Amino acid sequence: MSGMETRGMGTLLKRIRFGMAWREAPMKFVLKWIVNGAIVVCLLMYYAHARFWEAAIAATLLTIIAYFIGDQFILRRMNNAAATAADAVLAIVYLWIASYVRDWNLDAGEILWIALILGIAEWLMHRYLFGVDFEVQETT
Repeated sequence: MSGMETRGMGTLLKRIRFGMAWREAPMKFVLKWIVNGAIVVCLLMYYAHARFWEAAIAATLLTIIAYFIGDQFILRRMNNAAATAADAVLAIVYLWIASYVRDWNLDAGEILWIALILGIAEWLMHRYLFGVDFEVQETT
C-alpha cells in the first residue's frame, strides 16, 4: 500500500473506533448507574435511614457527576487507577455534602466505606467489563 492509502486506512479505523465508542457510551452510563445506584441506595438507606427516593436521587446525581468527570475526562486522559481514585474522592466529597444538605446522619467511616465499595466496583467495571487497562492512553 502506498503512504496515502495507509493514512486513509488509519483515518477510517479511527472513525470506526470513535463511532463504536460513541454508541457504547449510553450503555456504559446505564451500567454505571445501575451498579453505583444499587450500592449507594442500599448503603444510604442502611446508614443514613434515607428514604428510597432520596437515596435514588442522590445516587443518580453522583453517577452523572462521576461519569462526566471520572469516565469522560480523567479516564480518557490518564488510566484506570487515576479515574477510580478520582471517583472515590468525588464520592466522599459528594456524600459529605449530600449528608449535610439532607441532614443525614452519616459519619466519616460510613462515607469512606461507601466510597471504598464504589471504588472497587468502578475498578472492576473499567477493568473487566469495559476493557480499560492501567496503561496511559495516547492521544493524537
